[in-house]
This record gives sequence, structure tokens and C-alpha cells, in this order.
Amino acid sequence: MEKAIKKYFPIFMIPTTIAFAIGFLVPFVYGIFLSFCKFTTVIDFKWVGLENYTKILYVNGKLDTTFLHSLWYTSLFTVVTVLIINVVAFAIAIALTRGIRGTNIFRTSFFMPNLIGGIVLSYIWLMIFNAILDDYSKTIVSTQWSAFWGMVIVVSWQQIGYMMVIYIAGLQNIPPDVIEAAKIDGASGWKLLKEITLPMMMPTITICTFLTLTNGFKLFDQNLALTGGNPAQQSELLALNIYDTFYGTSGWQGVGQAKAVIFFILVAVISVIQNKITTRKEVEQ
Repeated sequence: MEKAIKKYFPIFMIPTTIAFAIGFLVPFVYGIFLSFCKFTTVIDFKWVGLENYTKILYVNGKLDTTFLHSLWYTSLFTVVTVLIINVVAFAIAIALTRGIRGTNIFRTSFFMPNLIGGIVLSYIWLMIFNAILDDYSKTIVSTQWSAFWGMVIVVSWQQIGYMMVIYIAGLQNIPPDVIEAAKIDGASGWKLLKEITLPMMMPTITICTFLTLTNGFKLFDQNLALTGGNPAQQSELLALNIYDTFYGTSGWQGVGQAKAVIFFILVAVISVIQNKITTRKEVEQ
């Protein structure tokens, strides 16, 4: 049976390979090609070389800081959300694995926000924020920082429950014998968490960190619905900046495509670095 599977394995792989090529590989390679072209449609293009990449930072000989602002703003947003989501989700997971009453109800309640779409969720929170801030004659987009923390709250509220479920699964996979042995040896509280729980949770921490990291950099729906990049593009994250560049100005589709390529490289590099760091910690433990 095993020999037969190995023999016909290439045949079984053909449909998957074709689907992968059509759905991802060909569009990805063609997208990179279009980043070096000026185009309005994918079949109406003109090769312009590195002109699109130059226009990302310089427009008519003047420095355009819009993309750079979105880059550092997104980086800061990602760092803050990664820390808040993972720390809070891990703390809740620990609390809900202590055998308290109503654990299943709490788990369901924390997870439910993740089932709501980003656009719908953001519009709901937009009404809540503006209703509260109306007493101070302000809105969520009065400043870039009110918009920043508004997005942090919405994204954290939505994703904490999902990460909590993953952390609970990781905690439940820790052998009870190891915990009991550590307690017999006198470990308790912080020492138990530091010496036993965290090292054995590193694979789970790697997964959650990776997910929240990529989600932070790729965030679009909540940014579009909650702030729209206002005030004056100051709360515009990278994904929304690329969208506005591609669809906002005629003839700038190539520049938007060039930004998308840089965006992909940036997220890929950060993801690889993060994965290597956490994997190394797993090996050390």
C-alpha cells in the first residue's frame, strides 16, 4: 500500500499544484512584474523600471512622508497589539484552566468577538467611541492617537479570545505529572510559571506571536471602517495606504503595486525573524 501511494503520489499532487499555481504563484509573480510597470488594467501596461519604487518616497522631486508615516505607525501599532493581546490572552487562559465555575461560559464569551466581521465590529465600536467622546466635543479621529488607541482596543477585544483558546490548548497539553513534581520540589507561583509553564508553552507562544504579528501588519478592515485613515491620513496603516494609493489616484496603480511588494517582503522578513527567535528559544528550553 505504501509503495502504491509513493508511486502515484505525483498524480495526486497535480490538482493541488495546478490550483496553487493559478490561485497564488502566477498572480504573485505577475504582481511583482506589474510593480515595474505603469498600468490601468493587468493587460494594459507599460514598463517603467524603478519609477514606481521611486515615487513611493519622492513625488515631483519632493519627499512624500505618507508611506514612511504609515510604516512606523503600523510598526508601533503591531508591537502594542502583540504585547496586549498575548499577555491578556495568556493570563485569561491560565485563569480559565484553574477549574473555576462557569469556565465554558467564560471561554465562549471571550471567543465570541472573533466571530464578528472586522467591518461590522468597527462600526459598532465607532458608534460607542463617538458617543462617549461627544461629551468632550471630540470624535475617534480628532487626533491620530485617539484613532490609534481606538484601533488597539477594537483589535485587542476581537483577537484576545481567539489567542486565549490556543493558549488553553497549550496549557492543557502540559503533563500534570511535571507540574506535580515541580510543586513537590517547592516550586510555586512565579517560579512555576517561569521554570515550567513558559518553557513548555513556547511552541504555543510561537504560534500566537506569529498570528498577532502578521495580523497587526496586515490590518485593513478595522482601519478602513473605524478611522478611514483620518485625520489627514495620520491614522493610516500600511494596508490602507496601499489601498488608497492603488485606487485613490488615476495612474498610480503601479506605485500601489510597488508598495504591495515592499509590504510583502517586510511582513515575510519579520515573520521569518520572529519564527527563528522563538524556535531557538524552544530548542534552548
